[in-house]
Amino acid sequence: MPLNRLQEKGLGAPASDAQVQSPTAFAIQENAPLPISPEFYPGKRRSLSGIALRAFLLGNALAFSAIVSLALAYYQSRLWRPLTFVATLCLFHFLEFWTTARYNTPIATVSSYLLTNGDRYRQAHTFAFLESLFTSYFFPQWQARVNPPSIIALGFAITFIGQAVRSLAMVQAGTNFNHQVQSRKNQGHELVTTGLYSVFRHPAYFGYFWWALGTQIVLGNAISLIGFTAVLWYFFHTRIQRKALPSLFPLKVVVFANIGFCR
Repeated sequence: MPLNRLQEKGLGAPASDAQVQSPTAFAIQENAPLPISPEFYPGKRRSLSGIALRAFLLGNALAFSAIVSLALAYYQSRLWRPLTFVATLCLFHFLEFWTTARYNTPIATVSSYLLTNGDRYRQAHTFAFLESLFTSYFFPQWQARVNPPSIIALGFAITFIGQAVRSLAMVQAGTNFNHQVQSRKNQGHELVTTGLYSVFRHPAYFGYFWWALGTQIVLGNAISLIGFTAVLWYFFHTRIQRKALPSLFPLKVVVFANIGFCR
């Protein structure tokens, strides 16, 4: 965008804004950069305003939930659990976009936040939140017996490790990472065999699986823990099997999934 407004007679600020913000407008000043792609305008897949708004809302929700959760824990209210879950979700979705934007910039879009991750995803986390809210409010003593501080600490550790492994896997995969499952090898994709990929076949899957289970252990959600375990195991098992492409690499089975080419 030009540094100076248009000063010609008859052009006020609204007209100037319309001209410089038009996706088809040409650079006004000499040596000024060309207009950005229409994809970055509001309502598009890489909308800068959409990205900023989501970051703002996630940041505020994370801060509010974390502060209130700590206050409730200080006053020994079991209601700190559902708010901790909200804070954890906000951090997860923010990191999904940030790691993509930082280490795989070309594919970073508004959807990289994974906030539109399907109805079943939203239903599962809504049920987990409501289960935690219900048991924390109506059965705090039972929850305290089945989920003592040692188990809560274990849940936090599992959640942290899961998040760290997933984010690090995205960083190490770099431009080979994609949230959308790819059915063919694109130009530039490489087989990642270093770092976490030398240990795990699918470190991003591994990280999310244990992150999700860790959150349910922290919450003391017996029903959701069983449900998450069964559904996620089936989902990842099916997805890995379905994405095997032995024809591309006849000497060994290599899976091309949402974490790129990896062993």
